[in-house]
Amino acid sequence: MQQTESDIRSRLLVARLPAMPQILLKLLEHCQNDDAGLVDLAELIAQDPGIASKILAVANSSAYHRSGQKVGIEQSLTAIGTDMVKTLVISESVFQIFDNFSQANTTDLRSFWSHSLAAAVIAREIATRMRYPHVEEAYLAGLLHDIGRLALLAAAPKEYATNFLAQDDAKLCAVEQRTLQVTHAEAGAWLIESWQLDSFLADSVRYHHESAARLGSTHPLIRIVLLAHLLSNHESDDPAVVDAGVLCGIDSQTLSDIGERAVEQIRKATDYLGIDLAGADAVQPPVTAAPAAAPDATRERLSEEVRNLVLASNAGRSFARRQSEAELLETVTRSARILFGFDDAIMLRMNATGHSLIGCAVGPHRQRLTEFAILLSSDSPIAGAAAQMRVAYLQRTGKLFGVGEEQLLRLLGTDSLVALPLLTGGRCTGVLIGGIAQAQLADLKRRERFLRAFAAQASTALASADTERTDGDRRAASVAQKYQEASRRVAHEVNNPLSIIKNYLSILDSKLLRHEPVLGELSILNEEIDRVGQIVNGLTDLQPKTRVGATDVNRVASDVVRLFQDTEFVPASVRIITRLQDQPADIAAAPDTVKQILVNLVKNAIEALPRGGEIEIANNGHLNRDGRLYLELSIRDSGQGIPAEILANLFTPGRSTKDGDHRGLGLSIVHSLVRQIGGMIMCRSSKQGTTFEVLLPLPDPDDSTGTIGTAGFSRSAAAQSQMMDLP
Repeated sequence: MQQTESDIRSRLLVARLPAMPQILLKLLEHCQNDDAGLVDLAELIAQDPGIASKILAVANSSAYHRSGQKVGIEQSLTAIGTDMVKTLVISESVFQIFDNFSQANTTDLRSFWSHSLAAAVIAREIATRMRYPHVEEAYLAGLLHDIGRLALLAAAPKEYATNFLAQDDAKLCAVEQRTLQVTHAEAGAWLIESWQLDSFLADSVRYHHESAARLGSTHPLIRIVLLAHLLSNHESDDPAVVDAGVLCGIDSQTLSDIGERAVEQIRKATDYLGIDLAGADAVQPPVTAAPAAAPDATRERLSEEVRNLVLASNAGRSFARRQSEAELLETVTRSARILFGFDDAIMLRMNATGHSLIGCAVGPHRQRLTEFAILLSSDSPIAGAAAQMRVAYLQRTGKLFGVGEEQLLRLLGTDSLVALPLLTGGRCTGVLIGGIAQAQLADLKRRERFLRAFAAQASTALASADTERTDGDRRAASVAQKYQEASRRVAHEVNNPLSIIKNYLSILDSKLLRHEPVLGELSILNEEIDRVGQIVNGLTDLQPKTRVGATDVNRVASDVVRLFQDTEFVPASVRIITRLQDQPADIAAAPDTVKQILVNLVKNAIEALPRGGEIEIANNGHLNRDGRLYLELSIRDSGQGIPAEILANLFTPGRSTKDGDHRGLGLSIVHSLVRQIGGMIMCRSSKQGTTFEVLLPLPDPDDSTGTIGTAGFSRSAAAQSQMMDLP
């Protein structure tokens, strides 16, 4: 029976693309390691089209509101965060093991995988030769150029299983068009277009079966993928390969060399992953359809129950790691979007009297949700779902909804809603609302038991968070320890301004002997003495108030560099360079806090260069992380790097290579300060040097405090500017 285009599009919407099991095993190993880094995960994910497409789809979905699209793997992983990457990997592994796809057929993925990886490696080589500026985009395009074949296999396994093993050529495309009303090139382009990337990635997939003659004036990425696809299937002297090589300006000998290197890289990958490619290249002629065995209903039910149990348990562990109620609510709604394919999701909690459902002020809709409510006494379908404690599915089918439901449909930008009650102790404590396309409702209804299991885990976590919020005794027990930590922090941090004061007194003495003006030095001395007082007074602040006003981070960074250079703290063999923006770059933190962070990091960088070298302080612009905007500031040195045993516990007090009573406290204090202002800090280190990347939160656009936080720094900047202009 032939499929219509709308049928296959609907099935592609809910299809889960399989990944190579060997790669999933390696990813699971990494996910069980708490120290697993995004770079290692990115390297593994970039070897599999299925899991790579899932990561890209999630990073560019509504679950992660962003200022720009994420075309690269590592960029996408940074956006969604390590915890969500682990959730995705575990979820995909469980679905692959227990899903009907694996039970209905035993399709061999090895040839598809090796061809995709070869095309990716070749595309990167070609892009480098052509001086194409986005080399990793070319790699990704090569990896995903046949993703439509994987999507058709997942969406229509009965019809496509045999054709998946057929030779990838014009004959296969003709059979696909006749039986499914779509070719794998079109299906792959549809999927990628749904990610809304600012890239020609979708077009490179759509046209990879076109002739070289037709693609003569197209975008370089389209020509690169055509050549990579042909070279991964044919010898370098094949006429089609030669013609495509001419389009890219690459001769046959160079193509031969590229092909040989690709073969070697595939061999290394198969050895590392334990994949045996023997017999994987056996192909079959395309056929109209392939019969499938009748499914075993009992086995399917058992598989579904085990899958739901594992996934719900994993979700529960993820919820348990959240530290605040707002963070937990964000995680629950975001996980629901990922696991159930919601376009968007929000949470309604029961009010104290139990008479209405109130919107939770989290996510991008927090302002409207704060003022949103549904009375349980109303005839609202959502109120009915809460009262009857059952899942409700709401569709636009001509039936008029209540005003509340109409508002939520517009708010979530969808045509259907799912209302999932959260139950605790036999009563409803809230309702999770998911927006979803109508075509996906049937699949979601089949997974209702998983919906309920997920809701149970979320309910338990929210009830636990409510209990902890009222537990004051636990906080009181840690006061003494916090005071002790605060005193050690003060003793360490006072040394920095005291060192600056000491050096400036030396400069002051020298200038007075020469009868030179000392206004700038006196001003800086006065400010540093004030800073000592503020640090000492901070001993009584268990939670210092650091987010005051807005601070121009470029200005603070420039002033910190001047402090080090003017006091001759920087040896002649060490060069400090800055890459800062011309325009102001405001962040939500007090200038003294930012200064304290930078002084520690720059001081450490200088101490890491006993034989000289280079330090770079760079403003890398804005970054979206977990739906929130930050400014990224990096401090890089060209030293020998940090030993692995110290890097593993870098921000823990006492882990240091330096001597002294307070050794190892500096980075711990920096980490604490960054956390207090709502930022993040990361460290990359190798034998070529060490880089600290600090994510600093941007001011709330609704904050009326303006830039008053920079006022305390203006006198220092003016004084130093005057001092630098002296002969």
